[in-house]
Amino acid sequence: MSKNAIKLNEIPFSVLDLSPITAGSTPADSFRHTLELAQHAEKLDYNRFWLAEHHNMPFIASSATSVVMSHVAAGTSQIRVGSGGIMLPNHAPLVIAEQFGTLESLYPGRIDLGLGRAPGTDQGTARALRRDLRSTGDDFPEQLAELRGYFDPSLAKGNPIKAIPGEGLNIPIWLLGSSGFSAQLAGELGLPFSFAAHFSPLNTLGALQIYRKAFKPSNVLDKPYAMVALNIIAAETDKEAKFLFTTLQQQFLNLMSGNLTPLQPPVDDISEVASSYQLKALEQQLGSSIVGSQQTVKDKLHTFLEKSQADEIMAIAQVYDHKARLHSYELLAGITKSER
Repeated sequence: MSKNAIKLNEIPFSVLDLSPITAGSTPADSFRHTLELAQHAEKLDYNRFWLAEHHNMPFIASSATSVVMSHVAAGTSQIRVGSGGIMLPNHAPLVIAEQFGTLESLYPGRIDLGLGRAPGTDQGTARALRRDLRSTGDDFPEQLAELRGYFDPSLAKGNPIKAIPGEGLNIPIWLLGSSGFSAQLAGELGLPFSFAAHFSPLNTLGALQIYRKAFKPSNVLDKPYAMVALNIIAAETDKEAKFLFTTLQQQFLNLMSGNLTPLQPPVDDISEVASSYQLKALEQQLGSSIVGSQQTVKDKLHTFLEKSQADEIMAIAQVYDHKARLHSYELLAGITKSER
């Protein structure tokens, strides 16, 4: 580690949760586990707890993201609760303004609005959500401008419609992305940016560079603020962590084959259920994942931070066993505290 390396206690760590549905469980179980994880994260001093919008995926229960956010915020008291993210092309901006205006009114000073422009699902489901596929995400900048105008009437450009609740509330808006589009837009607007390295590792450094180069100071930020989402799975040993990681590897194998199932139990050796071609695809898709014992995770985090200069890390642990998932976040928190 270099002399000027970022210490892990110098940056915030946060949690991204998909309310995973595991084999043999129900969405009700997932929501109970999500709240337990959020309460656990709050006790461990994580900065924020975000939930993601996905649809028609049997292993994700957080499709009604703002509803699950309210469940989490009601069961916690300090941790920030947000969307990572809301897929804005799936919704009318006014609806999102009202939903998040309601959340901010109920839980003031704790709500984040992270926005993405992908559908968060397949084309057939996108049609069912949007009814009209002419909204492809290309008009995302216009949708974003309309949404921001509902919160801040000075940006509304004569729109007489008001978001009630919503108008006048200061809800942090983040742009999320897995490529350069949202990075560029976030920079130009002076908004915070979160990159999805947990499924798009190859684009990480390039997108962060685009964001920082495009950044213009705004009334939101004086300088760029970049958060990176990473798969981080910690266990007592490297061997155990790699074993837990096979659940996420199987999830991506199933996504690639179109065989969508609930989250599967881990296997002893992923090469026994994946071809050599699939193993290469997994490495490309999950190459930034940080998996191992506390020391291994610590070393890999330092390496990643030196390369990325991320301002915040958002950890996601798609682990089949709920207790092992809680323990993974506990071990990660212990790593940051060890450097204090």
